[in-house]
Amino acid sequence: MSGIGAGGAPLGRLSGGPLESRTSSRPTAALYAALLSLAVLALSGAVGLALKQPWLFPSLGPTVMLFFQSPRQRASRPLNTLVGHGVALVIGYLCLVVFGLVGAPPVPSAGLTVPYLIAGALSVALTTGILALLELEHPPAGATTLIVSLGIIATPLGLLSMAGAIVLVTIAGWVINRLLLGRRS
Repeated sequence: MSGIGAGGAPLGRLSGGPLESRTSSRPTAALYAALLSLAVLALSGAVGLALKQPWLFPSLGPTVMLFFQSPRQRASRPLNTLVGHGVALVIGYLCLVVFGLVGAPPVPSAGLTVPYLIAGALSVALTTGILALLELEHPPAGATTLIVSLGIIATPLGLLSMAGAIVLVTIAGWVINRLLLGRRS
């Protein structure tokens, strides 16, 4: 179940962990992914409740699904995750600035306008291009950049909260997979 890296080179196989051999069956792998997705998102959400900030948002769902359903894929690596979402946050906010949308009502409440349409489409295109050039693809970052460029979460505190949640979820996912599935060989 090891993936293929850049240039067709195989990625390391997670091995040596106590659940490595047990997650080879489909039902066990499904249970592993479901329970750990629940635990990590609940952790992030609990931090958000405590801080009264958005530490649970849509792009975290596919991120934890990658961590626990496909832990051997390149897109599941912590570096891909952190850089992917980081680029997405920056590009999404830059698109808001460029199109004069900072402080404007977000798309869900004000409706889609031409500036938001261009900002959203451009933010995904730029995020995709940059991550492809860096060879650090992380598809959930496409949702992150849309969340920001459509004004859904766009305040400095909201962006900082998103960044904190991304770091928390990435560390939790990496630690759990490493403890339960082992190291990349």
